[in-house]
Amino acid sequence: MELRETVRRRRMVRHYDPARPVPVEAVEAVVTAALRAPSAGHAQGVSFLVLGEPAQVERFWAATAPATGHDQWLRGMRTAPVLILVWTSEAAYLDRYARPDKGWDDRDPARWSAPYWYVDAGMASMSALLTAVDHELGACFFGVPPERHCDVRAAFGVPEDQLSVGAISLGYPPPGLRHRPPRTPRRDRAERVHLGRWPEQG
Repeated sequence: MELRETVRRRRMVRHYDPARPVPVEAVEAVVTAALRAPSAGHAQGVSFLVLGEPAQVERFWAATAPATGHDQWLRGMRTAPVLILVWTSEAAYLDRYARPDKGWDDRDPARWSAPYWYVDAGMASMSALLTAVDHELGACFFGVPPERHCDVRAAFGVPEDQLSVGAISLGYPPPGLRHRPPRTPRRDRAERVHLGRWPEQG
């Protein structure tokens, strides 16, 4: 698929066809693309936990979602046959930039213009989302409630130094799925793209 078409077709898919399993090769392609995303200092501090078995997926939902009161969004998301949990390590970046070729030996996070451990995780997640489209899959990035991070770590043996960034659901959209227009309309391009300088307000 042409890159421009892949970008145009990317949507957050929140409901999946449970009768169609995702081929292992497609999951591998999505993860491989995520691993190829940019990494500050080549720190490579972003990691992925792939849940491809029904029992694993159910364990995730048991750790993150209430047993009652499921809303429509959650019911749809629970139909995804594959989940990819995105983790990052602040320590990996601080350690990398304390090496001689970088020289920030105090490991102070305040030196960073932005927390690149999260920036890199976002880049990796977008690479995964676009690759899903290229393989005719639906995908959605979503966050894990902060109060459930410890439960997810305990359920899957994730080390304490790993910071939860979010999760990517993966699967085939159901036949005839129509994407509803976003609840919030797209802002005008002129509000978001500025040439040369930011326009004066008022």
